[in-house]
Amino acid sequence: MIIYGKQLFLYILKNYPEKLIKVRLSKKCDQSLFYQIKKACDDVVLVDNKKAQALCHGGNHQGFIAQIEDIGFTQFSKIKQSSFLLILHGITDVGNLGAIVRSAYSFGVDAIIISGIKSINLEAIIRTSSGAVFEMPLVLQTNALDLIHELKQVDFTLYGADMDGVPVQNIKFDKKIALMMGSESDGIPNKIKTKLDRIVSINMARDFDSLNVGVATAILCDRIFNG
Repeated sequence: MIIYGKQLFLYILKNYPEKLIKVRLSKKCDQSLFYQIKKACDDVVLVDNKKAQALCHGGNHQGFIAQIEDIGFTQFSKIKQSSFLLILHGITDVGNLGAIVRSAYSFGVDAIIISGIKSINLEAIIRTSSGAVFEMPLVLQTNALDLIHELKQVDFTLYGADMDGVPVQNIKFDKKIALMMGSESDGIPNKIKTKLDRIVSINMARDFDSLNVGVATAILCDRIFNG
């Protein structure tokens, strides 16, 4: 798994140095930083910019590229005892997913479940979440209806976000909850929405189609966490 970009690289160097397998630098860094890198990883090589660009497929590496240990998805059985889950149904944009991971971690979500899709680019989410994905368990459950059934079996109350729902400030949330967010284009499909316990919405001062899903998720997580 390849990561790149100075801030992400420094985050991993500081918090997860044991995950570094190879480091490729396209520019010299100061001696103290280079010593830290060498202490964490034996395989450190200076490469030219052409090689660096090839390694990160043209991404903005800022001189720092690394191969790290692969991260995988968490098993659903590991999160059953959580109290606050976030379900992202049919959301594929890695920019939105990364922003949501950061917000979810900040507002007390215990784990994120990705449903309605068969796979997702974890390398890209590492970058767009600025490394927050290392702190947030991700579960991949393709079938949302099966997921809902499993969550209800372990006493979760399921909430879904929709513009026609009850304003979030008027809802008293249960202690064990799962919040589902749908994609910006399709929202939560009706056949899934009917299986949820409550539908919530965000009051807006002006009439507009909708908020970006990342923004909406952050607002709802804040309201749930902070009341």
